[in-house]
Parts: sequence; C-alpha cells; structure tokens
Amino acid sequence: MTAFLLTRRLRPVELATVDAVLAVSVGGLLGPYAALESPLRGGVHEPLWVSVLVGMALGLPLAVRRRWPVTVAVVISCVAAVALITGVVPSYAAAAPGLAVGLSVYTVAVSTSMHRSVLCVAGCLALVSVALVFSESDLWSRTGAVGYAAFMIVPAGMIGWLVRERRALAVRQGEHLVRQAATDERLRVARDVHDVVAHTLSLIVVKAAVANHVAEADPREAGAALRVIEETGRNALTDVRRVLGVLREGTPYAPNPGLDELPALARQAAIGGVDVRLDVRREEPAAAAVPESVGLAVYRIVQEAVTNVVKHAAPANCWATVTVTPGEVRVEVIDDGRRPVFPVGEGHGIVGMRERVAVHGGEFHAGPRSSGGFIVTASLPYRAAA
Repeated sequence: MTAFLLTRRLRPVELATVDAVLAVSVGGLLGPYAALESPLRGGVHEPLWVSVLVGMALGLPLAVRRRWPVTVAVVISCVAAVALITGVVPSYAAAAPGLAVGLSVYTVAVSTSMHRSVLCVAGCLALVSVALVFSESDLWSRTGAVGYAAFMIVPAGMIGWLVRERRALAVRQGEHLVRQAATDERLRVARDVHDVVAHTLSLIVVKAAVANHVAEADPREAGAALRVIEETGRNALTDVRRVLGVLREGTPYAPNPGLDELPALARQAAIGGVDVRLDVRREEPAAAAVPESVGLAVYRIVQEAVTNVVKHAAPANCWATVTVTPGEVRVEVIDDGRRPVFPVGEGHGIVGMRERVAVHGGEFHAGPRSSGGFIVTASLPYRAAA
C-alpha cells in the first residue's frame, strides 16, 4: 500500500485540483493567519493588507509548483525569509511558511535531477535559517534556528527524493516486464514455427524421396506422393498463419490445436513411415478442464517427439500416451527405432519441448532407452476449474 501511494501518478486534472487546494489552503487561510498573529512584543504593526498579501504570496505560487518547481521554491523561500526577518510572520508562527517551503522543496526533489534539487534545497534551507536567526525572537539560539529550519525543509526534500526513486524503479521494472514479455513471445513464436516447419518438412522430404525414387517406374505412386506433399504444405501454411496471426492485432486466426487434434497428428505421421499408436486417457472431470495453453503445449510436445521419430528412426513403431487427470497432463512418447546419438548438446526441438514444460512448472525428460529406441516424458500441471 505504501509503495502504491509513493509511486502512483495522478491524472492532470487531479494534480491541478490538488495544487489548487494547497494554494488556497496555504495562501488563503494558513498564510494570512500566521501573518496576522501578534508578535511577542506588541501587536500587529503592519497594515492588514500587508499581512494578507504576504500570506497570499506564500501560498498562491503552489498552484504552479509542478510547472516551475525551482522558481516557485525560490520565490516562496524569499517571501518566507523576508516575512520572518521583518516580523510580518512571527517566528513562533514559522510553521506556516515552513509548510509552503516544504511543499515547494518536495516538488523540486521529486521532479528534478539530484544535483539540481540538492542545490535548491540547500539554498532554501539557507534562506529560512538566516531569516530565523535574524528574526526578532528569543525562542531559540542560532543553532536552534538552523535546526528548526532543517526540520521543516530537509524531510520534505528526502521524501521527494524517495518518491522519485520509487517511481524510477517502477518505470524500470515496467520496462523490464515489457522486454521480458516480448522475449517470451518471440520464444513462443519461434517454438511454434519450429515445430510446424520441422514436422512438415520431415514429411515432405520423406514423400519427395519416395516420389523421386518411383517417378519413372510407378508414376501413379509418385503422383500420390506429390499429392501428399501438396496437402502437407497447405496444412503447414495454415499453421504458420495461425502462429503469426496473433502478432498482428485484429487478425483473425483459427483456434490453437490441442488434445482433440492429436488423432489427426498420428495419422499424418503414418505418411512418414511411422506407425503411431495414440492413447488419450481422460479421467473425469478433467475432460473439459484442461486450459488451452496446456493443450497446445501437449500437442506441440507430441508433434515434436513424433517428428523426431520420423526424421531419425523411421520406419518405426511409436506409442504416444497422453493421460489427463484433474490438475495434471502426463505425456509419454516411445519408439522402437534406431536413433543415432548426437555428441553435441540437444537439438532445438528438445530444447523447445523442455521450455514448454518449464513454462507450466512441469517436469521433462528425453533420452535413449536401454532396450533401444527413444523416450520422451513430460508432466504439465494446471489449475483445475472449480
């Protein structure tokens, strides 16, 4: 709550209203009241209009303190110093001009650079301190006068510096969140594009190799392979448009693929020589409770795992099991093919799967099986709908 109050910025209309209220309160009420107070020795010795004018001069500049903060602070400090030295404002009523000076100093500290605000605060403090020292009062010594002036002015400057730093911190944090969101979005789009392109190109390469091999011996088989390539390419273009459509505001796009599209994915993998045996198990009441983001992540993980089987192990058998429970989706993709061991790191596909799982706070594993083939497992927790 404190951080909110320190960092919240009011609208221009609200700011103008606040400044007007301060100007009227200090200039129209508090300032004239302090100026009309009787000194310790004798009564008011200046004309009434002088006291009222001094009070107005102390408060009214606050109405424009945000537009000219340093000028307003200097003007109010000079008026306060003159009023205290001449006795128009008695020293025991110095809290009223001190409030006006403090408000102006706060504005300087919160809206200008540290170097400039320190100089301004020091100058205002010096003016008020000198005025209190030379005022006609026996209330305090010179040291006490300086201490009283510092008590009225320095805290205002410190609060202004604190508010400015908190606002600057909030701005930096906001910019960091924007950059982080942009980075996350780029990673998400990169993962989706990689999954779509890698899956599609793997199938196209397989069918193109078949068409090239049987082009002269069996033109009909070559034509069938080319038709598969055409259909696969069209589907890939649709998927890419879906992924990129979210980057353009107002561009309509089809819903993201999810658990319901897994059977079609399994059938498409058969084109590449991989027999995918899909088993989707749903435990009630989890059937309709899986968030779209989790469903998309599961689809992409299965797609990438099957694509890797097509690229590195076909022809092969593949078992894909998706278990949906209230609060978690578990994925397991196993193949019995022969897959070469890559000596350097992980491919982009495995990295992308790992990132998708990490976004949802789940667990991921991918590696060769001791009995041959490869296994990919993932668990994606989610908050079940109430």
